[in-house]
Amino acid sequence: MSAVKTSLFTPGKIIATLALAVAFAGISSLGVHSTDAPEISHDGLHLDPDSKVALLYVKPDADFSVYEEFLMLDAYVAFKKNWQRDTRVAGRRVSNKDMERIRGEAAELLHESFRKELDEVGGYKFVEKSGDKVMILRPALIDLEITAPDIPVAGRVTSYVASAGAATIYIELFDSVSGEILARVIDRRSMQHYGHVSWANKVSNRADAARMFRRWATLLRQGMDEQREEAGLAPIRAT
Repeated sequence: MSAVKTSLFTPGKIIATLALAVAFAGISSLGVHSTDAPEISHDGLHLDPDSKVALLYVKPDADFSVYEEFLMLDAYVAFKKNWQRDTRVAGRRVSNKDMERIRGEAAELLHESFRKELDEVGGYKFVEKSGDKVMILRPALIDLEITAPDIPVAGRVTSYVASAGAATIYIELFDSVSGEILARVIDRRSMQHYGHVSWANKVSNRADAARMFRRWATLLRQGMDEQREEAGLAPIRAT
């Protein structure tokens, strides 16, 4: 693990980050708008009331146009309170082993979805080391709920759902050299609402989650592109 990753993941910082994430998850899941949130965060970031997400805090003098690469850290994943207790598939409870597997799969899919949108579509390369043009992306998925999780059960089980589930994303963006925080994003979204009940399985759950993750990644990529355009720079993918 690099020095940058280690410094960003000290125990104290992890606890503080998750405490904030839980608090903001409650805000976004209850439908409170950004106008109800503090205008300035505890660490000096300013609220953007016109953002396309539930809450966006930005460092006032941050210049995002200088960043062309991302170092994305592994996502922390936490389920909605009592989701494990309240969820049954064919009468079977979700085990701790199931929870760990789903956490790993969700974190991997989130990373893959952001890499595809930012790197393959936007041209913002994913790297493993810090640098002058590198921004660190530290994500967390919290309040994750899956309506019909894919877990081993005896016999064939068919589940029909109106929505595959929901999650809150909490992202912090840092300058990779100084470690200074540049922005914080909190947003809750549901996976696809079908408008009718639909068969849910492992493949459909993954596809629905990927679409939700990709929407968040697209918003970030569009925001980065807009910053470059305002600075008179061409999109990364065209350079």
